[in-house]
Formats: sequence, C-alpha cells, structure tokens
Amino acid sequence: MGCSCLLVNEKIEIYIKLKDIMQNLKSGYILQKIFNNLPLKKSLNLIKYNKKIKKRLKMNINNYKEYSEKYSSIELEILPVNHNYGQFINIKRGNEKYYHFYSNNDKKEIKRNYFKKNEKIKIIMDYHITSFDNLFSECKSIESINFKKFSNSNINNMRFMFYRCKSLKELNLSNFNTDNVTDMSYMFRECSLLQKINLSNFNTSKVTNMHSMFYGCISLKELNPSNFMTNNLEDIGYMFFGCSLLNELNLSNFNTNKVINMESMFEGCSSLNELDLSNFNTIKANYTGDMFYGCSNQLLIKIKGKYKNIKEKIFDN
Repeated sequence: MGCSCLLVNEKIEIYIKLKDIMQNLKSGYILQKIFNNLPLKKSLNLIKYNKKIKKRLKMNINNYKEYSEKYSSIELEILPVNHNYGQFINIKRGNEKYYHFYSNNDKKEIKRNYFKKNEKIKIIMDYHITSFDNLFSECKSIESINFKKFSNSNINNMRFMFYRCKSLKELNLSNFNTDNVTDMSYMFRECSLLQKINLSNFNTSKVTNMHSMFYGCISLKELNPSNFMTNNLEDIGYMFFGCSLLNELNLSNFNTNKVINMESMFEGCSSLNELDLSNFNTIKANYTGDMFYGCSNQLLIKIKGKYKNIKEKIFDN
C-alpha cells in the first residue's frame, strides 16, 4: 500500500474514535478514511505504537513520518505593500525545495520569490528547515506576515530574520517555536515602522546572541521581554539602540552573568523614563561603553532594589 493511504483525493466526512479503529482494519478502504481524517500526529502515533496497523500498511514508519510532516511544519501568509512588485522572501541556494509558494488561495504552486500585483502569497516550509537566517531580510515590500502554523522545533537561527522590513507595522509571533534557537542578533533591526511585537511565548533559554536585536526600531512604543530566559546570553550590545519611543523597559528577569558585551545597549533611547535592571551585573562584561548615551537626564534605573539617576554610577562591579 505504501503511502497511498495519504493520497486519496476523495473528500470524506467520518469521525471514528481511536478505540474503534482496530475493528475496521479488515477494510482497507475504511483504513484510508481513518488516516485521511485523523490529525497527523495521532496517525503517526497509531502506526508507531500499533504493530498490527504497521503490518497491515506494510510501510516504513520513518518514510511515513517524512512524508506526513512535509509541507506541514510552518505556514504563513504575506501581503505586499499596496500590492506592488517586490521581493517577499530570501531563498538560499540549495534550500529551494524546502519552500513552497502559493498565490491567490492555493490555486497553484509558484516558482519565484517576488510579488506580482494584486496577490497574496502563502508559504509552506518543510520540516527540513533549520535556519531562518536573513529569511525576510531587506524585504521592504512586506506589509504583513501572518504566521498560521509553526510546529517546527528544528529552527536554531533567526539572525537578521526581519532585518530592514521597513513596511511592517505589527508582528504577532506568539506561536513561534524558538526552543532551539541560539542566535537572534539583528532579528528586527531597522524595522522602522514596527510599533508592536508579540513575543509572549518566546523561549530564549538557548540564545547566546541578541546583539542589535531591536536596533533602530524607532516606532516601537512598547516591548515586553519579561518572559525571556537569558542564562546563556553573551552579547546584548546595541540591543535597544535608537528605540527612541520606548517609555519604559522592564528587564528585571535578565540574567547577565555570562554577558560579555553590553556596549551601547540603550544608546539613543531618549524617551525612557524608567528602566528596571534589577538583576544586572557586569562581572564578565568587557564592553559597557556608551550604554546609556543619548538617554534622558530624567531616566531612573532600578538596580539591586534601588533607583539611581543616570548621572550616578550605575554598576558597582
């Protein structure tokens, strides 16, 4: 039978409880119905842990897993600015087969990475993808990105991911899987119209580099990185450089015990009134120059439970 059970085109509406599946094994047709209507994860588990089903299907579980996860790990929709021509994604040589583009509601797959007029693009990425390095870098024509699905935990690099996406105004990344990401440097750098980012479910426990992560986000009015885990961070230099509209920033959860570079971290944050650095220390930091350069003289910085004026010595070590 091979993988043919997944290729049946007939649309069937049938709901069979998992406990009843074994009763229907005598009919290959019924089996096809089951596996076309069950979620992929449940189908995989059924095959993986049930020897009778594996024998019946006469197929290799590894091949099945590869087939079933393909085209299903990450899905997103992109809209261009005023439906103009322009690049919407960067494809690295050799990775083209892992990206699949569809325009106008999946009518057909397209083989390009540029918009045409009056179209939206749906992108589906295979589970083989491991890096988002420069994925949307310099894609200035993108108006919005809707991440509809993100079940891939293989991604380890988001460096320069949205670099200079100068037309983006809002990003909802609440369903991002960042469990294995180690590099987020320059991720939102110079997204000059970006006003709001939802990072509520970001797992940053393995991230070592956030250098220039929000550099030049001059329209960003609020930011909540309170869920960030920073035990492995080494570089946060220029992280908020030029975020001139931020009024307050709570980084009380930041552990900087391993951080080497803090240079110009808040430089140019001229609207900051309050900055909570309760758990900051510079014990390993070799670079702290211009950390608060260009900040308001009214800025109050909370460190070790006490507020200090920017004119005072902030760190004791």
